[in-house]
Amino acid sequence: MKILVAVKRVIDANIKVRVRHDGSGVETANVKMAMNPFCEIAVEEAVRMAEEGIADEVVLVSAGPGPAKETLRTGLAMGADRAIHIVTEETLEPLAVAKLLAAVAAREDPGMILLGKQAIDDDCNQTGQMLAALLGWSQGTFASKITIDGDTITVTREVDDGLETVALTRPAVVTTDLRLNEPRYATLPNIMKAKKKSIDPLTPDELGVDITPRLEVLRVTDPPAREAGIKLDTAAELVDKLVNEAGVL
Repeated sequence: MKILVAVKRVIDANIKVRVRHDGSGVETANVKMAMNPFCEIAVEEAVRMAEEGIADEVVLVSAGPGPAKETLRTGLAMGADRAIHIVTEETLEPLAVAKLLAAVAAREDPGMILLGKQAIDDDCNQTGQMLAALLGWSQGTFASKITIDGDTITVTREVDDGLETVALTRPAVVTTDLRLNEPRYATLPNIMKAKKKSIDPLTPDELGVDITPRLEVLRVTDPPAREAGIKLDTAAELVDKLVNEAGVL
């Protein structure tokens, strides 16, 4: 079985995000970038399946500008076999990404597509669901455990009430949650091997996909600063403020 894994290049999770002075978006110039943490989990799960003999090939795909190739190299160093880079300078919305992935899936014919449940930059949590709808495939979202038995994929997913287990028929789209696994660190030998693995460039036009944005960002602003707290002398004062000011009791 071939597994297609979508990965996204985002601002490193340890970096403080700054809004541009004109409010047009967040500052990305000279900012450390990395693979989206949920995408790392998806890559790790696919590589583990390959190591167990469940998957024959792990193919990464990412859409974005030139530097996204380095994010793909990271995934290749983790153990993926090859990668596809959809080169574009446009800001991509979830629907556009889903259409691009659907077009790649039509070319690659994978048995499963793995994605992170969301990206930490926009937190949309839409691409996996849209992709499954476009392909007409089964879907399992927020996966904390994945088991494959023949053509059946059993996904334990995290929901508000606890855990839900669903059985999917291949091919399927599965989005990964935090508790699915702990991604490995790429070793130096694997980093060197990754430099020799192929990354095939494509463009949205070659895939026949219109990526024109459907949304317009009017303005991006910093969240309001947290106000200083106050000290109270008695529990009665606290209850009074919770009742009459905060309205939580």
